[in-house]
Amino acid sequence: MLAFIWAESKNHVIGANGKMPWHISDDLKYFKKTTLNHCIVMGRKTFASFGGRPLPQRQNIVLSRQNELDLPAGVMQCHDQAAVLAYATEHPQTQVFIIGGAQVFTLFMDVVQRLYVTRIQKEITGDTYMPPIPWTAFKRVSQVPGAENIEFPHQFEIYDRI
Repeated sequence: MLAFIWAESKNHVIGANGKMPWHISDDLKYFKKTTLNHCIVMGRKTFASFGGRPLPQRQNIVLSRQNELDLPAGVMQCHDQAAVLAYATEHPQTQVFIIGGAQVFTLFMDVVQRLYVTRIQKEITGDTYMPPIPWTAFKRVSQVPGAENIEFPHQFEIYDRI
């Protein structure tokens, strides 16, 4: 199954200066628990935001049209959407999570089957925004409040494509 997982502010910010403009340990734990032992797909800039190191206990795939990226051992490179979808087909027991950035989310918008979104109940300044989601194509199947966080109140929501 192909899924998106991301956190966004009320004004749909997902990044600022190549980083997340918040630190919510509850959200980081949720991301880890949800993606552990699965596959994560990201663009080159998102991978660089992790310090160029793969996230452990997950198959890391960097999606980039550039030839021969200098990636650490164990990190795969896919050059296009078709290669990622082929990986998902070849590994049906593994959930494939698209984790960003905005261009990668846009590329898979028409084929994503599940959405995991952390909604931060605050407007935040940033320079990277989540592309518009066709919400009428999805139904919410879960909504859970996050741990109390005075600075960044948030909740976890899951949506499935109808």
